[in-house]
Amino acid sequence: MFPLKDNIPTRRFPILTVALIAVNVVMFFGFQGAFFDSDEKFDERVIEYGAIPYEVTHPGDGCDVSASGQELICEGQEGVSDDAPGQASTWLTLLTSMFMHGGLLHIAGNMLFLWIFGNNIEDSMGRARFLAFYLLGGLAALLAQVVIQPDAAVPTIGASGAVATVLGGYALLYPRARVVTVIFIVIFFTVIELPALLVLGGWFLLQALNGASELATPVAGGGGVAYWAHIGGFLFGLVAIRLFANRVHDDYERAHRMPVY
Repeated sequence: MFPLKDNIPTRRFPILTVALIAVNVVMFFGFQGAFFDSDEKFDERVIEYGAIPYEVTHPGDGCDVSASGQELICEGQEGVSDDAPGQASTWLTLLTSMFMHGGLLHIAGNMLFLWIFGNNIEDSMGRARFLAFYLLGGLAALLAQVVIQPDAAVPTIGASGAVATVLGGYALLYPRARVVTVIFIVIFFTVIELPALLVLGGWFLLQALNGASELATPVAGGGGVAYWAHIGGFLFGLVAIRLFANRVHDDYERAHRMPVY
């Protein structure tokens, strides 16, 4: 399933949602240098400013590329010296990692979901609350990934965890909203309207199944999609949304009710 738009109008222009999208785009093309700098430079910034679970769970121990250039090695690991590499502060990477992406499809998917569902969540709580909700959700998502893979020496990057928080909040506030969705069936596709709860619930179920599969057959060293960040962010959104949303669009179905004569 691939959502295209929802049917809930916002009461004001979602300035902060647009600003977050802009920051992510600037970080990807400007700071990370996607398609402008070399792949080596791109990877260097990901390693330096991505959040590495090992560094979070081992404060003061840094990670850097090995001499062979094939893997990340971290202080405290067997056979690794205690000469700390000159990387960005671990605590800074908790923030910067939320605005970095691994590729064009990665950022395009995240920003599409943020635009479709973020504007209504921003509208439900105001801008300052939305920023706090988004950032705290991103941190909660990263914490979930660190708890599952505390020794992973792989950078975790992407807005997925924070966006998942938005999705969790949306699923609770607007479960009966209609979402125009592309459904792919092998090589065919169709476009239909589905309840938001079905779309977002299906998305969460997919993350949960993949996360469980990852636990059952772990990949050495971690890596791949951070499913547990998605799960953690979504659950944080479900739990925390009522603490932040103080101006919910309660009658969001009015425009789509059948008239009664």
